[in-house]
Amino acid sequence: MNTIESIYVEDFNQNQIDLLKKYENKAILILIYNNQCLGCTGRAIPFAYNFQKEYKNLQVIGIHANFNSNLVTEEDIKSIFTIDELPFPIYIDKNHKVYDEFNSEGTPQWILITPKRELYRSIFGSQSGAQNRLSYALDQLCNV
Repeated sequence: MNTIESIYVEDFNQNQIDLLKKYENKAILILIYNNQCLGCTGRAIPFAYNFQKEYKNLQVIGIHANFNSNLVTEEDIKSIFTIDELPFPIYIDKNHKVYDEFNSEGTPQWILITPKRELYRSIFGSQSGAQNRLSYALDQLCNV
């Protein structure tokens, strides 16, 4: 497995955050998505929220891949939710660097990282085949 040194994103105050330092020694499921992607907002985000509830030893993180130069605000991100608080931490991938770093095929892209910073799986999509593969991978990683 490939070891990942760092994953830099921005919070809503434009502070740079290394996700692997912030969520050290945890299994991490990253959802790389975009607010304009209907598959992301309609299927992937609810699916990610269910994983956050189901796997207590898993940290789910959303990363909004920004494909243009517009500043994305916390209000922009929250506009897709029916509640005022985020279901899991969400960060901004300015200039889609994380998206590119993981050779994402599009959005949503799921990245599963072990507590030892190893890339465990990278799965594209929100359809049932992708969801099933992701569920199996989470069962293997989180129930070891």
